[in-house]
Amino acid sequence: MNSASASRAAWLPREGPVVCVGETMAALAPAPAESLESAEALRVSVAGAESNVAMYLADLGVPVSWLSALGDDALGRRVRAAVGAAGVDVGGVRHDPERPTGLLVKEPAPTGTRVHYYRGGSAASALGPEVLKDDRLRSASVLHLTGITPALSPSCLSLVEEALATPPDQRPYAISFDVNHRRALWPPGTAAPVLRELADRADLVLVGLDEAQDLWDAGLEPDGVRRLLPHPRLLVVKDGGRSATVFGDEGSWTVPALRTDVVEPVGAGDAFAAGFLGGLLRGADMERALRLGHITAGSALQVTGDHGPLPDKARIEELLGLPAPDWARMDRE
Repeated sequence: MNSASASRAAWLPREGPVVCVGETMAALAPAPAESLESAEALRVSVAGAESNVAMYLADLGVPVSWLSALGDDALGRRVRAAVGAAGVDVGGVRHDPERPTGLLVKEPAPTGTRVHYYRGGSAASALGPEVLKDDRLRSASVLHLTGITPALSPSCLSLVEEALATPPDQRPYAISFDVNHRRALWPPGTAAPVLRELADRADLVLVGLDEAQDLWDAGLEPDGVRRLLPHPRLLVVKDGGRSATVFGDEGSWTVPALRTDVVEPVGAGDAFAAGFLGGLLRGADMERALRLGHITAGSALQVTGDHGPLPDKARIEELLGLPAPDWARMDRE
């Protein structure tokens, strides 16, 4: 067994489906070139980091469930139907008759897309540790969480804390945690220590270099992030559209990103997480898992929504099988 395969085996305790937990909202957006102030029509889609991961995992053929809460309203039913139509098990999603489905509105601008959230008091903000009792977790190989959930409410923070409270060597499943820092959701000065503590308890952590610099130290480089988060069995540091590096017990691996025409960057991090995780679950070594992360992220970058179509299977296998110099050349083409 090579070192990359050994790192994979070290963090994945058993075979089984992935369970993703977190809020998904209805999303409204004008066409990319239109102003929110003057657009006559808005497109309705769904937006949620954890369900994005779930949908891309389903695209990759990985069995996956999404656990959450939605309002007992038209938007909630629309969200559930959309996620389920992507091949995700949504049987564990409940509809709350007292609280609404969250909503976000995208505002395209020359400097980038701004996102306005209307999620206070949403059904998902009332989630708590009871979610961890869902029967789907009894056979799960991975529980996927993000740093968005603990910012939503005290009960959501308790959910994530309880999930991570069991020591790694006693967990029935591995825990994947994407830091996913959303500045607007945190009171000033509170996110950095909480997200660092939570991330350092997970088995697999994904974080953008830019968000690590924003949270913890503007001068951080990927190896500095590893020193801040020494305990995860695998740590992936994504350096924007340039590269991604994974740190494991046996070393580190860096793979450059593919050059991609960017329509909108929202959702690319979730797509990368799904690709990398899906690669590991399919038995890939670290370099191929990173490649699949980049390929999957590229599909999100090319659409205005959070979930874009993947290349066909033959093209994916062709890209995964390229010699390293040929892959690196594609980054420059």
